[in-house]
Amino acid sequence: MPVREIRLLGDPVLRKEADEVVAFDAGLRALVRDMFETMYHEEGIGLAAPQIGIGKRVIVVDLRREDHDDEPLALVNPRVIWASSETAKQTEGCLSIPTLEEIVERPAKVRVEAHDPEGERVELHADDLLGRALQHEIDHLDGILFLDRVSALKRRMLLRKWKKLEEEHES
Repeated sequence: MPVREIRLLGDPVLRKEADEVVAFDAGLRALVRDMFETMYHEEGIGLAAPQIGIGKRVIVVDLRREDHDDEPLALVNPRVIWASSETAKQTEGCLSIPTLEEIVERPAKVRVEAHDPEGERVELHADDLLGRALQHEIDHLDGILFLDRVSALKRRMLLRKWKKLEEEHES
């Protein structure tokens, strides 16, 4: 199970809408294994296929690193089918934008419909960190980054900080 390269802010794949998965085969299961391995290697709690350059609607989430008892999830073609009107604010970060974090407001509860890697339909009711992680990763499948969920002023500040970090890294 190879660790894949995480695509960083500025890579066009992060801004494209991912394609639906139609083949629930060994290739999909290998992709899911690679995604988990990459996520664990990078010490994340979630990863979407576009973050490793694959334009497919696949996400993985594992909150055990954050002391949650939830089992690891691999979801194919996930979509939010219901979101509460109640919202919650919490700090978010992203493996594709390392070192940057900001408070993001999202629906407090969601219901997500998807398939597992074997093609079986699943429906999840999620709140708290799981609900937030699912929304964050599903956003990736639609070419949306957490930066898009903050005010224009905060986004400009974060992008300036990112540019400075890139310049420091290049020198």
